[in-house]
Parts: sequence; C-alpha cells; structure tokens
Amino acid sequence: MKAIAVKPGTPGTVHLTELEKPKIGDVDSGRGVLVQVLQCGVDGTDKEINDAEYGNAPPGHDFLVIGHENFGRVIEVGPNVTELRPGDLVTATVRRPGKSFYDDIGYCDMTTEDTYYERGINLLHGFLTEYIVEDVQYLVKVPTLLEHVGVLMEPMSVVEKGVTQAYEIQRRLKIWRPKKALVTGSGAIGQLATLVFRLRGLDVTTVARSPKPNKKAELIDELDAHYASSSDKSVLEVGNEYGPFDIVFEATGSSKVAFESMEVLEKNGILILNSITGGANTNEVPTDKINMDFVLHNKAMFGTVNANREAYETAVKDFTHAEMAYEGWLSKLLTHPIDGLDNFIQMMDTLVNDRSALKVYVNIAK
Repeated sequence: MKAIAVKPGTPGTVHLTELEKPKIGDVDSGRGVLVQVLQCGVDGTDKEINDAEYGNAPPGHDFLVIGHENFGRVIEVGPNVTELRPGDLVTATVRRPGKSFYDDIGYCDMTTEDTYYERGINLLHGFLTEYIVEDVQYLVKVPTLLEHVGVLMEPMSVVEKGVTQAYEIQRRLKIWRPKKALVTGSGAIGQLATLVFRLRGLDVTTVARSPKPNKKAELIDELDAHYASSSDKSVLEVGNEYGPFDIVFEATGSSKVAFESMEVLEKNGILILNSITGGANTNEVPTDKINMDFVLHNKAMFGTVNANREAYETAVKDFTHAEMAYEGWLSKLLTHPIDGLDNFIQMMDTLVNDRSALKVYVNIAK
C-alpha cells in the first residue's frame, strides 16, 4: 500500500513509498483494529520533519511515514474488541507508551522518558497511508454527524489538553473564573483555541500577523471574538486595549511572542505555551519586571504537547457543541484539500508556500 514518507536527518526527502498492508493480528492481544485512513491533515510538524529539524525513523527502517492528524473508518476488529465495530468512524491518538509511570497509566503525553514515541513524528510510522492497525485503546470513536470535520480532531485535542491543564492548575486558587482570553496565532490551532474559549463564554482576542481583511480574521469575527494584527499593534498594545488577560494560549511558533505574552497576563493569570520553536533566536526581555509580576501576582505558565485519550473525547464533545453554536464554522477551516497520496509534492508545496492555508489535508479514501 502507498504511504508518504521522509528520510529523517536529510532535508527535503518527502517521497511516496510502499508498505505492507497491516493485519489485525499485528496486535497480539486480539484487540487490534484495522482502519482505512480516509483523511490525514498535515501541519508545521510535517514540514519541520521534512526539513530535518527533528524526527526519527522506526527501528529497522531508513524512512518515517509522516502525518499525525488522522481520521478513518473501521474495516475489521479483533476477537477481543467490543468497543468498536466495522463501519465506525475513528481517530487515533498520537503518543504511545514508553516505560515511565505515566506511560503505564495511560498518560504517555506526560512521559518522563527521554525517548518518546509519536506516530508520524518519532520512532513510529504515521498516518499518511492507506490502512493502519491500532490497539483499540488508542482509537476514539467519532460520531457520524462530525464526519465532515473528523480530520480536525487531533489539532482540537491539542487545544483541549492545554485548556484543561490550565483549569487544573488554577484549582490552586480555589475560585477562578476567567473572563478574558488571548490567543496568539490564527492558524488552525489558534482558530480552535478561540473556539474553545468562546464555547466557555470568555471574551476572546486573537492576534496574528495579517491585517484585515483576510479569511482568518473573518473566521474569528464569526465567533464574536476580537481580531488584532501584530503588523499594526504589538502584543503589549493589544493587551492595553483588550486585556489584561486571565488566560493566554500561545500558538504562533515565535518565542518572541511567547515572552511578550507573559507581560499581558492579569493577576492570577496563566499562560499556555504550545509553540515548538526549534530555532536559535534571541530576544531582549524585561526579565526583572516579568519575574516580579509573576511572583507578586501569582501568575503561572506551562508547556503542553500532544494529547491523551481524554482530550480527544473532550474534542468530540466540543465539536458537537460547536456545530450547534456556530453551525458550519468548523468546515471553513478545511481550506486546502489534496486529492490522493500521489500528490505528495503538491501537499508539501502548499504547506510550505501557501500563507492562506488554514488546514492542508489529504483525501486518501471515501
């Protein structure tokens, strides 16, 4: 069967390869599930792996099948599978267990191991292929009414995990009722973070580079959130106009913006750091002021990475809520479809060069 892969460590090696079609017997417990991949989204992670910034091939291979934003249909289930049946729609989580305590209890996204396992990212093949076999514990059922946006489940799970963790951390305050949120970045993650905060009733400001009018700003407006352009105003100026903010979700990929976001937090505020910044940039930062504000005003910040099963289940619930509250909005994120695995060059070129793309995804099967 076909798959899109790269050779980790060598830039610009995205190519089409062949894999043997997996079998449910590949999972020893009898709980294997054969899934036909219907769609797979690609994002900055896939671009960076193709640029050889990180990523490793599975043992015994010199290539890595990329793609971690997956959506598919169950074809066959093992004899011990009761949770799913053929025809069900599913999405698979990305992280897989190592050997730490957190891996043992189902929180492999919190692993303390130096070696981590992520499908399509590190040491495990991804989902840009025709079929996969998974242990049923890593598959989350997606209701039929969400079939048209199922490929967005993985990025939504990232947002859900970050927001859930923020609220968990803020339980330290006994009573915490955030009113204002800032989202930095208006890509798919930034759009979905804006959605999640709006579904929770927060007054949201989303800041991104492009000035109005543009497609991303229109989508923010449809959520009744504020859109500000960083080409017109700095993050600090946005904070002065719309803030300060009780919660900030940083999703730009810019460490400069991440540090600026520390200065627009309200007292008792919390900053969610989601950007992967693999560069070597340095910036001048008012460290004394930031440090004093965090100490005197009980502020917090934390980093978050790929999600566990609970976040995917929350994503399913919020997508259902969103379809009622903002009917048709989610579909508008799916801006750049690529037809078939054979068009891998078009896929990567669109991902790298088309600044208007919100979500690039490959239609693999119907």
